[in-house]
Amino acid sequence: MNDPFYITTPIYYVNDEPHLGHAYTTVLADVLARYARLRGDDTVFLTGTDEHGQKVERAARERAITPQQQADAMVMRFQETWDRLHISNDDFLRTTQPRHVRVVQSALQALWETGDIYAGVYEGWYCVPDERFWTDKDVVDGLCPDCGRPVERLAEKNYFFRMSAYQDWLVDYIEAHPGFIRPETRRNEVLGFLRQLLGDLCISRPIDRLSWGIALPFDPEYVTYVWFDALLNYVTAALTPSPLPIPVVKGEDWGRGLLESDSRLAALWPHCVHLIGKDILTTHAVYWPTMLHALGLPQPRMIFAHGWWNVEGIKMSKSLGNVVKPLDLADIYGVDAFRYFLMREMTPGRDASFNLDLIASRYRSDLANDLGNLLSRLVTMIGRYCGGQVPTPDAETDVDAALRTKAETVIGPTLEAVEALLVNDALALAIELVREINRYLETTAPWLRAKAGETARVATILYTAAEALRLASVLLNPVMPERMTVLQRSLGLGEHPQQREDLVWGMLQPGNAVVTGEPLFPRDIEAAR
Repeated sequence: MNDPFYITTPIYYVNDEPHLGHAYTTVLADVLARYARLRGDDTVFLTGTDEHGQKVERAARERAITPQQQADAMVMRFQETWDRLHISNDDFLRTTQPRHVRVVQSALQALWETGDIYAGVYEGWYCVPDERFWTDKDVVDGLCPDCGRPVERLAEKNYFFRMSAYQDWLVDYIEAHPGFIRPETRRNEVLGFLRQLLGDLCISRPIDRLSWGIALPFDPEYVTYVWFDALLNYVTAALTPSPLPIPVVKGEDWGRGLLESDSRLAALWPHCVHLIGKDILTTHAVYWPTMLHALGLPQPRMIFAHGWWNVEGIKMSKSLGNVVKPLDLADIYGVDAFRYFLMREMTPGRDASFNLDLIASRYRSDLANDLGNLLSRLVTMIGRYCGGQVPTPDAETDVDAALRTKAETVIGPTLEAVEALLVNDALALAIELVREINRYLETTAPWLRAKAGETARVATILYTAAEALRLASVLLNPVMPERMTVLQRSLGLGEHPQQREDLVWGMLQPGNAVVTGEPLFPRDIEAAR
């Protein structure tokens, strides 16, 4: 039996609007989850929303509604976008859900009991209009870096997580586990950050400044601030659903007790992969590991930080007005073509460029010309030369065997590339198989064989090409699930979840009636731009 696979995205802040970066992370996680299911892994795919904080509270006040009502309204933008983009998440966690509140408060209490959370004074530059603290390096000429208005020096009581106590442990752990933070450039970045003295983490805000948050169980005059709440979502979702309170225990006994009492957490957690953007690397690779260690939970298997999308060579930014909305592109090219572009164009871990010419080129060459045209040609020829049914192949020649071997031998490297998180390389292999099928048809020329009356030879050629295309569609299905289902239906196959058994040569049954229909990827789609 394969190991479980637990894949997570960050939880997205509800007052944001889904953009290309959100879509990339979530589609990548979805693709990895679908490939894991194809391998037969027991897969859990988590995404969700971060719903506490000042922006939600302020927006609710302006609309004269409750913060919960504001969060309920905003979360729909993400849920609707993920539905449109064929995201197959098994769970959608909202930090306002009672199941999450009980985990956060229980973890806070556990660390309070051992002194890993303590009361202290937080001092910094405070922007009154934005209700936000800034550090010395953030403030420029006494002005808020966000709104440009003057800041004032403010000191107040708050609560801190004793993160500094675990700095040496964290450095040793990262150095002993080279695959923990990936790619290697991000691992080196974290180790570089940890060469400076690590401070403690302020994890609270007084309710007279911020009331929309999870109350500290040991001081109801304060709420949990930002990352301590948000990061624990990964643990919440891995637990067996239960309305019962988590027993209050101290420090490391908290995590050990959960692992001993919850078989689902014990099974999933060692196989957890956090997929994040590189802008939140420090929170996930420094704050989070120290929190887990203090709580007695082991580390996730991997933290993978992908790069940014640059638009016309410039980092995508709301302030620059170059944010790309994913549904706009999906409306033009189709959801699956958009998913394909995201996965094919970015090498995970590196930055990637986006412009409309790039997606148009990928669509035209890989999808419309190579893949879509191949299906259309095959279905047309089977209809014309084989009575519209998948033919029974005759004796295999060397050229047929070469295509079969190509199709069979591409499977392993494709899945290996996915396991290495190199989905772009996996797609290159699958599309190369599609191109090999096109070359095979040009070499064997079944239309000439048909004119010569070589019925048995035509049957073998068309079956071999169709079966190789079926295998390619199984490999491409995690990226383009809707279009590959249409492709397989065109070859006379019924709909079913893709599984490892589908990656065996000969699963296409002779006698199946092929189905003609609209082009898989219409060539005239550019007119919609």
